[in-house]
Amino acid sequence: MSGSIRLLVVLAGLVLALAAPAHAQQGFRVTYDVDQSRPDKARITGRVVNERTQDVFEVNVTAEALDARGRVLARGISYVDARIPPSDSRPFSMSVPTVPGTTGFRVVVSSYRTGVYQGP
Repeated sequence: MSGSIRLLVVLAGLVLALAAPAHAQQGFRVTYDVDQSRPDKARITGRVVNERTQDVFEVNVTAEALDARGRVLARGISYVDARIPPSDSRPFSMSVPTVPGTTGFRVVVSSYRTGVYQGP
């Protein structure tokens, strides 16, 4: 494969990876939209679905502004909820600085804990 064709294949893969509306993570499904109408920060809103068979607690998500090579340029963190039961979802919203070179975003569940719900 020639160098230019190989470069096009790599770039096409990066574009597809960065344009994905959801980022898979073990036991969670995260979907989100990015509003870049402000020049200095992007507003990211979405939902976290608990696909595990047990409750998850103290769920946080991290959104990252990425450059064309997938390097993190900026980050934002949002608390989602104290408890998400199995097959349930919760919304989240946060701002992430938009710095020069930002070409895409990635959102993942960055922390949580598992256990059995004790009830109020």
